[in-house]
Amino acid sequence: MVVLPENSSRRQCTGAESRKRQSDCSRLWDRKHGKIPGKSNEARGPEEFVSLADMEGTLLRNLFQGYQKWVRPIQHANDTITVRFGLKISQLVDVDEKNQLMTTNVWLWQEWIDHKLRWNPEEYGGIISIRVPSENIWLPDIVLYENADGRFEGSLMTKAIVKYNGTVMWTPPASYKSACTMDVTFFPFDRQNCSMKFGSWTYDGNMVDLVLVDDHVDRKDFFDNGEWEILNATGMKGNRRDGLYSYPFVTYSFILKRLPLFYTLFLIIPCLGLSFLTVLVFYLPSDEGEKLSLSTSVLVSLTVFLLVIEEIIPSSSKVIPLIGEYLLFIMIFVTLSIIVTVFVINVHHRSSATYHPMSPWVKSLFLQRLPRLLCMRGHADRYHCPEVESHSPELKARSRTQQQQQQQQRAPGSKEDDNVAWLAMLEKATNSVRYISRHIKKEHFIREVVQDWKFVAQVLDRIFLWAFLTASVLGTILIFTPALQMYLSTPP
Repeated sequence: MVVLPENSSRRQCTGAESRKRQSDCSRLWDRKHGKIPGKSNEARGPEEFVSLADMEGTLLRNLFQGYQKWVRPIQHANDTITVRFGLKISQLVDVDEKNQLMTTNVWLWQEWIDHKLRWNPEEYGGIISIRVPSENIWLPDIVLYENADGRFEGSLMTKAIVKYNGTVMWTPPASYKSACTMDVTFFPFDRQNCSMKFGSWTYDGNMVDLVLVDDHVDRKDFFDNGEWEILNATGMKGNRRDGLYSYPFVTYSFILKRLPLFYTLFLIIPCLGLSFLTVLVFYLPSDEGEKLSLSTSVLVSLTVFLLVIEEIIPSSSKVIPLIGEYLLFIMIFVTLSIIVTVFVINVHHRSSATYHPMSPWVKSLFLQRLPRLLCMRGHADRYHCPEVESHSPELKARSRTQQQQQQQQRAPGSKEDDNVAWLAMLEKATNSVRYISRHIKKEHFIREVVQDWKFVAQVLDRIFLWAFLTASVLGTILIFTPALQMYLSTPP
């Protein structure tokens, strides 16, 4: 493409005109000035035609005749080439927390002056800029230092724009995988600070100097990322000294904020649900055999979630991620609930037959005081064992029988033997009734003790229900509050 100066005699011909129109303008310009570059004015007629393409070809041949792209384009030995450097990001492709990598698509804006690539526009049909392959000119070997895939240049060798005053502007696109140290303390409500450090690979500061075009990264053509948001992207120049030499570099810092909706829906909310399922274990009756099964299932589910987290976050011993702390808290929580559930089931199945008599303080605390504090229905005191009293009906009947027997033994008569037999049979029946009565009372006593222990187990379940519910709510708030405060305090 050829650009004509506005103040030339060909100002009536604009860049939007066709190539034929440009050729006509060149012919008119040549006719007015009476010369053509590279040819003598006497060697041609006034109407000879030369196109701008021929002029540009002649210009390229003249510029690159004897040009060495391996030599710095300077006029004096102590001259320093100043490279104006800028960065334009087009896409944040990926942030790999596991491997601690950031993948970006950027454009590198580089501008410097090459004294070997100068010409007079009037001698070449008013051409003020040309496009040349970047492989044919000297380039500052600026690379990304924190490269992670071995492709330090990372850019496409596109054409460079060269102006008549020697200014070279080269903006190649590049795809970089840069190393980024991840801080997953508040994952998934975290922010990351990833940097990209650019500098010359072989030239020191006396040969090539870097100057920032803009302190901020150009984000005009940036495509939004579904997981990360760029809060700020700034550049800063620095110098690294190595003995007598100084090596300038430019560092661009990207402040990234994670969008936590995905992890909140598919990771945090299920973990919250599992923690509250653990609380519901204490609401199940101890007669059911699913108390331990439910707790064990929750523990296995949490282990699976922990393995999923381990696949996402980097393996580091410096910090424990927020979601990891919460999962460990719930796992300890569930383990304690299993231990407590085993104890409650043991209490539920106690009785006097298993040599577990209820102590007076247990009876007073768990059957009288705690039920009122826990808003539970009262339990009747049936632990008292009734004793056989002297005025009981059995003893009274036995006394009357003995009195009648003594009277009959003293009274004469022919029916004495029959009465004795009848009294013996009656005594035997009375003893049998007395035995049955004692057995029934003993069974009733054992049943009452069993019911008392079952009620104690219900009281323990209610106590641990409220205790674990309180611990779950407080633990969740204490763990997530700092991360939420940091996330909400971040400016948009």
